[in-house]
Amino acid sequence: MPNAALATRVAAAALIVILASGYLVARYVAPHAEPLTFLTVRFAATAGVMAAIAWLAQAPWPSSLREWLNIAVAGVLLQGVMLATVFWSVRQGLPAGVCSLVLALQPLLTGMLAGPLLGERVTARMWLGLLAGLAGAALVLAPRVSGEDALPPAPVAAAFLGLVAISLGTVWQKRTGQTGDLRVSVAVQFLAAFLFTAPLALLLEDLTFDGSGELWLAMSWSVLGTSAAGILLMLWLLRRMPVSAMSSLFYLIPVVAAAMTWLAFDERLAPVQILGMAVAVAGVWLTSLGQARPVAGPPARGTRP
Repeated sequence: MPNAALATRVAAAALIVILASGYLVARYVAPHAEPLTFLTVRFAATAGVMAAIAWLAQAPWPSSLREWLNIAVAGVLLQGVMLATVFWSVRQGLPAGVCSLVLALQPLLTGMLAGPLLGERVTARMWLGLLAGLAGAALVLAPRVSGEDALPPAPVAAAFLGLVAISLGTVWQKRTGQTGDLRVSVAVQFLAAFLFTAPLALLLEDLTFDGSGELWLAMSWSVLGTSAAGILLMLWLLRRMPVSAMSSLFYLIPVVAAAMTWLAFDERLAPVQILGMAVAVAGVWLTSLGQARPVAGPPARGTRP
């Protein structure tokens, strides 16, 4: 249906802008709060807001322990681990635009996992698009891996850990066939993320949170924008698109994030990095032209008829 296709495209574009703004927030809050402390407050607030919305709507909650655990695992991976590594790496000096580029490799890793774990056959055109995106990301990273301005290894490693987490979380979300109410799923995911980060913040940080107006402004957008609206859109799209095609959208996030951080913090890209961004966009276009086809076989575990 044309209207359904248009709605999917609009939702995808909104998701790209919302998720890209998360890297701006990570850079913005770095002087005001420690990463795990900020995320713990953010996760608790988001879980509370979404639980209230679900309760007011009388949405059904998971009826089995297995459903609770499936949603919780996705929440720990997609929110807890991924965001903790992003905020920590940016606070340690990794430019927000470069961090977004590392996580933009997610479609390639997800595409590699989608075949054996989800039964999706990725077409040759989609693989070409995925590899073009990888090449574009490499061009952006190239000037920052050697020389006087070389990136420190720990933040880069943390960003790559976030890449693994978001890829596994996306595949887990699709494989377990979570079809319950989206508002409930978001509330449970962020509750699980809160339970993951809270003890880590208590053990590893001084719980620095200066309570400034700038910090509360960033918190408000993080809760209502990047957390609530962003994850709702992501879950909605996961139910309507092949995971390989949807995850290819992540190649566009670094382009938008780079523009945002340039405007807000004057983070500039070298010409070769701008070329890399263009190559990554071309990769998204190629991947979107393909259509992942399901391989015949049993349904994914946890799917409902």
